[in-house]
Amino acid sequence: MDGINLAILAGALLFFISIIATLISARLGAPMLLVFLLIGMVAGEDGIGGIQFANPQIAFLIGSIALVIILFDGGMRTHPERFRVALAPASMLATLGVVITCGTVGVAAAYLLGLGWIEGLLLGAILSSTDAAAVFSIFQSQRLKIKERVASTLEIESGSNDPMAVILTLTLVSLLAQDKALDAFVLVTFLQQAVVGGAMGYGAGRVFVFLCRKLPLSFAFFPLLAVASSIMIYALTNSFGGSGFLAVYLMGYIVGNARLPQIIHILRMHDGLAWISQISMFLMLGLLVSPGNLMDHLWQALLIAGVLIFIARPLAVFICLIPFKFPMRDQLFISWVGLRGAVPIILALFPWLAGVPNEHLYFDVAFVVVIVSLVLQGWSLIPVARWLKLEVPAELEPDQAMPLDAVPSKDVMEVLAYKVTSRSPVLTMRWQQLGVQLPVQYLGLIRDGDWLQASEDPAIAAGDTIMVLSHLKHVKKLSEILASDAEKSVLDNSNFFGDFLLNGAVSLSDLDAFYTINMAELNREQTLSAYISERFHRRVVIGDQVKLDQLLLTVREINEQGDITQVGIKPLQD
Repeated sequence: MDGINLAILAGALLFFISIIATLISARLGAPMLLVFLLIGMVAGEDGIGGIQFANPQIAFLIGSIALVIILFDGGMRTHPERFRVALAPASMLATLGVVITCGTVGVAAAYLLGLGWIEGLLLGAILSSTDAAAVFSIFQSQRLKIKERVASTLEIESGSNDPMAVILTLTLVSLLAQDKALDAFVLVTFLQQAVVGGAMGYGAGRVFVFLCRKLPLSFAFFPLLAVASSIMIYALTNSFGGSGFLAVYLMGYIVGNARLPQIIHILRMHDGLAWISQISMFLMLGLLVSPGNLMDHLWQALLIAGVLIFIARPLAVFICLIPFKFPMRDQLFISWVGLRGAVPIILALFPWLAGVPNEHLYFDVAFVVVIVSLVLQGWSLIPVARWLKLEVPAELEPDQAMPLDAVPSKDVMEVLAYKVTSRSPVLTMRWQQLGVQLPVQYLGLIRDGDWLQASEDPAIAAGDTIMVLSHLKHVKKLSEILASDAEKSVLDNSNFFGDFLLNGAVSLSDLDAFYTINMAELNREQTLSAYISERFHRRVVIGDQVKLDQLLLTVREINEQGDITQVGIKPLQD
């Protein structure tokens, strides 16, 4: 009994330390996942904690469930706009890019470690997927926003390339375990995993949406139903020979974009569950590794990490993005953001569990590569993004948004809360003085816990919270008026987009009336929107820039139909 109590205490203490350590991680700019991993190693058998843990079966079970929850959460948070902007390039990176990475790293591993071709390719497959959580946790902690097309490509790729890596790993493990040659068996297995996984995920998502609309359950039960359903569909899909991870991600995407009244409750619970899963996975993997064993192949693992980061990943990115005409700086950043996280270490358990030769080698090498990736790439993401000038001004947001999804309406309504600080531009003003021309309802102020209703017309003071009822489509413009950082945002937008904003329907001849433009070989009647769109040959996103003689045109706003409605104008510096 004392042993069980001690185990519970140790587990709780590790979680407590990990959560507190995120504050240090954010301050230092270090990847939080690296912190969790190091805490696990320090608590392990070779560390000061001395905790004995060497059970790959339990590690695989915990890791698989954690990945299911993380992928389901990622699928729910992937919006259709992301797919419209970057589905094609991200799909190429998540499929062909994984294969190219697998092959390049596999050849290097076979040479450096003296392995056979299939064994080398297996190590390449294990290391071939990127980690979405590692990337975006860094962006969120530093409040960094990058160009939408780059961010969307990275988000979709890292959320959807895990199934491809799993398929390759399972196929190659099967070949080694059964001592088969590399033949048509690989293609058949791949197609089976992809087709069955996609079909099961789509069907499960539709069924779950139907159940949410029909079952008279309390809202508190739907997050639990989502967790149980995602784990169940993962296991069922694997039983039918499909990719359970692909099925879970696709199911999450369908559920998250179905406009269910329960979705806000599901997302809130899954946000915490996803972090618990991340912490559990990395703590467990840190406990599982023996730092002394890592030294056996340390220099080879470091060389493989170098091949992955500086050769395999850039090669995969440059080949896959050829048809999509990404600017070179976008390609360089996408190449550098190929962080490795928990998935390669979990995949390295497959050969261990299957009992193939050199099973510990895969785990040890994968662990070193992940550490190198998190340290080298993770710590440098922010400066590299700014060096490549991919940062765009972050959109202003309310401090709190409470969706009223349960109320039927054509557009989702939200109660928005804006905290007033000493630097807020609305300080000392009354609502009518703000000149808000949007169809929103002012609900009043919360001051010292009391509700000052709109009818009282109170003056806004520091420490107040402004309450407004609004449709979702008006939140952005409302935040530009009420958010405490509105003035700073105006300055940031001016520096990035320029001091002047013009309607996208303005013609080049009208622009020539204000700026002297060399109109040779230009259509004077062409609009700014058409001129910019013609230069890209693809869907334009906010932050895209083109030159027009001595002017720099930057896309500032795009409507729901994809038309450019606002363009920033800034003279090019000499």
